Amino acid sequence: MNKVLASADDAVGLIPDGATIMMGGFGLCGLPENLIRALNARGTKDLTVISNNAGVDDFGIGILLRARQVRRMIATYVGENKEFERQFLNGELDVELVPQGTFAERIRAGGAGVGGFFTPTGYGTMIAEGKETRVIEGAHHVLEAPLHADFAFVRAHRGDATGNLTYRRTARNFNPVMATAARITIAEVDELVRPGEIDPDHVVTPGIYVRHILKGAAYETRIERRTARRD
Repeated sequence: MNKVLASADDAVGLIPDGATIMMGGFGLCGLPENLIRALNARGTKDLTVISNNAGVDDFGIGILLRARQVRRMIATYVGENKEFERQFLNGELDVELVPQGTFAERIRAGGAGVGGFFTPTGYGTMIAEGKETRVIEGAHHVLEAPLHADFAFVRAHRGDATGNLTYRRTARNFNPVMATAARITIAEVDELVRPGEIDPDHVVTPGIYVRHILKGAAYETRIERRTARRD
């Protein structure tokens, strides 16, 4: 079962306007850079993007925002991106902010087929408006719904032709759980190997979750914020 695509361009050709896409990464680490660049070049629009953060102005999801390809964002942190701020404040972008732990659990619930869960996070705040609440063991909780997507773009360190994936350090934060919660998961990898070259004990995302895989290239190593200390 060979799931390998020749390029990111082939992958994004599957994405229609108006699609909902989960995009892995944490800060500027573990971003599916090739897929994002190809999607930007193709001009696919009216997207709903589910991602921990919105990248920066000229990198990651920031380039999709700059090109006005994103209609709605579901995220936990949206600092570091002036274009995101401008569109949001001007009412040009629909935004749903989610506490980070709740965000991760909503995606996990989507992948696990869980219909919802109660959490104390957000009770008594705007987060809880319009949602069912319940007292559990004396504490107030809010019912949160799972998150699903049409597609997931994930970035892995190694992958094989059947879609088995391993991750490196911070890239493991959101990529693995997003791979389980989309109808079609497309993975780009730093290193593409033959089936059997990845120790089964090291597989984080089994190939059953991955529909397509491709070898990435030209990755950038970005520092989100540099702090210098005077001697």
